[in-house]
Amino acid sequence: MAIRVLVVEDSGFFRRRIIAMLESDSCLEVVGEASNGLEAVVQAGRLEPDVITMDIEMPIMDGITAVRKIMASRPTSILMFSMLTTEGARATLEALEAGAVDFIPKRFAEVTSHPEELSRQLCSRVAALGKNSNPSTRSASRSAVAVNPALASTIPISARAPISKRRQQYQLIVIAASTGGPAALPLVLNKLPVTLPVPLLIVQHMPANFTPAFALRLDQQCAINIKHAEDGDLLQPGRALLAPGGKQMTVEGRGHEKVVRIQDGDSALNYKPSADIMFSSVAQLYRGQVLSIILTGMGADGREGARLLKQGGATVWAQNKESSVIYGMPGAVAKANLTDEILDLESIGPSLAQVFH
Repeated sequence: MAIRVLVVEDSGFFRRRIIAMLESDSCLEVVGEASNGLEAVVQAGRLEPDVITMDIEMPIMDGITAVRKIMASRPTSILMFSMLTTEGARATLEALEAGAVDFIPKRFAEVTSHPEELSRQLCSRVAALGKNSNPSTRSASRSAVAVNPALASTIPISARAPISKRRQQYQLIVIAASTGGPAALPLVLNKLPVTLPVPLLIVQHMPANFTPAFALRLDQQCAINIKHAEDGDLLQPGRALLAPGGKQMTVEGRGHEKVVRIQDGDSALNYKPSADIMFSSVAQLYRGQVLSIILTGMGADGREGARLLKQGGATVWAQNKESSVIYGMPGAVAKANLTDEILDLESIGPSLAQVFH
C-alpha cells in the first residue's frame, strides 16, 4: 500500500515541483495539497495522510502553528522544509519541538539545477517516515517537554532501569542521534544533574548552520552546560560538547587532558558529523570506560563504532523501536547484538542519572 502524503506549501511553483517529485516514486501517493497552515489542519483531519510535508513561513497560519494543531488533534509524521539561515534554524527547531519529526533544506536553486538529488532525498525521507515512524507515542512524550521541561523530572524510572557498571568505571558518555534526535535529546539531557561527574559528547546529524542554534537551545533547557564544540575544547565533567554540522569530531589525549578535534574529514563519508568516527576515536582512548547511547535515526551510523567500543569493554544502550521516530540507528546496533540495554526514550535519562547518582 502506498504511503499517503499531504503537501503544504504556499508557493504554487514549489508545491507543484514537490508533488511531481513525490509522484515519481511508486511507493508514495499525494492525496492532497494546501497553501497555508489553516488549510493544512483541515486537510490533515479530512484526508488522514501518513506523512505531511510542511513549509514554515505561510500566510493565514504559519507552519509551526499548524504542526501544533495537527499533533494535538491527529498526530502525524511531519517533514518540514527549512531555509538554511540562522532564523530558519531557530524556526525549524521550534517546529521539531512542536511535533515535526524531520526537516529537509529548502533550496530553490536545487529545484532547477539538481532536481534529481532533491527528489531522491525527499522521497527517501518521506518513505522512511511513512514506514517507520510512531507519531502518537512521540507526540505524547514530546509535548510534556515542549510545555514545561521541568515536568520531565516526574517521569518514573523504568522498572528495569539499568546500572550496568558502577559509576566510577565510566569516564565518558557518548550519544548519537539522527531523525527524531532534536526532540529526543532534551528528554535525555534534562535529567542529568549539574554535578554530572563525567564529560559528554553528542553527535546529531544536522546541517552546519543548525548546530549552533541547537546547542544553545539545549543549554537553555538543561542543567548541565552544553556547548557547540570547537577544535581544542577540553572534555570536562558536567559539560556536553555537540559536534558541529558538516565536520567530524574526534577525541585525542593531551598529557593528562582530553580534547576534541574538529576537522573536515573525508568528503566521501555520508555523515558529517559521524557517530562511527567519534565512537572509534573514543574507543582507542577510553576503552571500557565509556557509556554509549544510540538514539532514534535513519541509517546505521554508530553501529561499527559501537562494535569497537564493545570490543574494549564499553557499555552500549539503544533506544527501543516503540519510542523511536526511525528505528534505523538503534535497530542496527541491536540487530548486531551490541546492546547491553534497550530502553524506552523516557527511561534513558532517568537511568543515566541513576548511574551517576
